[in-house]
Amino acid sequence: MKKKYIAIICIIILIIIAVSAFFLIKNNIDSKKTYEIAKIEEYNYFVLRQDDKYGVIDRQGNILINPTYAEVKIPNPEKAVFVCKEENDNIKILNNNNEELMTEYEQIEPIKLKNIQSDLMYEKSVLKYKKDNKYGLINFEGKEITKPEYDEIDSLGYKEGELLVKKDNKYGIMNINGYLMIPTEYDQISVDKYYTDENSYKDAGYIVSITTNEGYRYGYINKDGKKLLETEYNELSRINEIENSQDVYILCAKNGQYGINKNEENIIPNEYQSITYNEANNIFIVERSKKYGVRNINGKEIIPVEYSQIDTTGIYIYAQNQEENKVFNSLGEEQNISSNIEILNTDNENYRIKIDSTNGTKYGVVNKNNEQIIEEKYNYIKYLSDNYFIASAENGKLGIIDDKDSPKLELKYDAIEKIYNKDIIQANITSENITELYSKDLQQLCSIQNAIVESNKDYIKIYNDTETKYFNNDGQELQNTDIFPNNNLYSKIENGKWGFVDKTGNVKVDYQYDRVTEFNEYGFAAVQKDGKWGAINQNGEVVIEPTYELNSSETPSFIGKYYKVTYGVGEIYYTDKV
Repeated sequence: MKKKYIAIICIIILIIIAVSAFFLIKNNIDSKKTYEIAKIEEYNYFVLRQDDKYGVIDRQGNILINPTYAEVKIPNPEKAVFVCKEENDNIKILNNNNEELMTEYEQIEPIKLKNIQSDLMYEKSVLKYKKDNKYGLINFEGKEITKPEYDEIDSLGYKEGELLVKKDNKYGIMNINGYLMIPTEYDQISVDKYYTDENSYKDAGYIVSITTNEGYRYGYINKDGKKLLETEYNELSRINEIENSQDVYILCAKNGQYGINKNEENIIPNEYQSITYNEANNIFIVERSKKYGVRNINGKEIIPVEYSQIDTTGIYIYAQNQEENKVFNSLGEEQNISSNIEILNTDNENYRIKIDSTNGTKYGVVNKNNEQIIEEKYNYIKYLSDNYFIASAENGKLGIIDDKDSPKLELKYDAIEKIYNKDIIQANITSENITELYSKDLQQLCSIQNAIVESNKDYIKIYNDTETKYFNNDGQELQNTDIFPNNNLYSKIENGKWGFVDKTGNVKVDYQYDRVTEFNEYGFAAVQKDGKWGAINQNGEVVIEPTYELNSSETPSFIGKYYKVTYGVGEIYYTDKV
């Protein structure tokens, strides 16, 4: 009996150990499933180029790594981890004390991001290394993330933090924690390129393919790694215009016949020669045997496939065949309206643009009930904001009118636009090279000739050789002391020459320069004299006399005596090349 109890106790212990091991493994996997992209708060290190050799400087312009290398990459400018390649292709990992790191690994390389335009061109928390002709991952502290077991490790493209890995001639997706999100069993993997301003490419899924005797066959895996479609389609693409991060709409073809899947459900059968999504009306135009019809977003047929042509402009659908022309709304209901009339929605539900092409193309405005507000007499109208519209006259000149057809800005401009993410309107007169800025309520903020406009996150800068103005996103004028509260000195012009004053207005750098910049985040300002650029520091001391002739309309940025150069797709280095 005693042995029996012992056996039961042993079994219970084994069960507890097994359950504990299961949860331990599960928790470990769960922790690897999620990853965070490193956020860069400030730049501490920069690539230096001198005489076609590369090194590293800090934010004061001090040389940390002498420019003796054929190539230097700084994957994360906050961290002192520098990938330095010698002429013989030997690679060293150095820190800010010029000490060699991670010597236990061979051929360490940064992983360059693809299809991402930024000066942060590399994965910011991992490096790949090579051993016995296989690749693995390490972090910036030199800790091994994966064994060297992959034939290739590369950036996936579009999705930072995810890597395309190859093993036994098959591809999969691994995140920067080393978790295999998609197993290595495909011949090709690509991102579907679904993008939103809020999440960038985070909600994008994956188009995967295998090779068969008949060629490639495609399938689909969503952002969470769930397979929605098996690899059995000749063609496959996500309809990215449908902004829905949860539901994926996929155009897929079998044997030349197209259909639509919503996630795993086939909502439009594969029986059409073509399917086109119309974003304005949220419908699908389908074609079968050169006849066209319409299905709604749920796949239901709302206009039968019996028309020789279907066009969509604005809120209406125009269907034609030999016998008749018909106009439908987006629900498939026939409308009693001329086929020469088009109605376009605007960003304001109270207004629609009406286009009449009966006798030439003329634009007007109607309200949401299609009641006339502005008659069709303009060559062009575009909704601007509030109750304002950009309108074009017969001569092609632009101005701004309100919803009572009253002119608010004379129709004399060559270009008018609302600056992105700002309540500021920019208007240009090309013949006089004049740029004007207006507030949301069309009060003029400034009028400057030969101006350059720079849009920053929290403010607008507009300047030429003789003046600089700043405005916040609402159009309120600011001073440079408001924009750069932590600076010691500020630019000021007097009698056509620029100098610098302190916060109380005391002159600290004499008015002697033709152009200047404000001090950048590293404490240096660019100054120009006689067409050449130099730099001063926050104490007003000359770091480098104006000696650089730079062929750029934009003002340069300095760290110490080195100026910034952007090349390729966003990559930068600093140099003192004259």
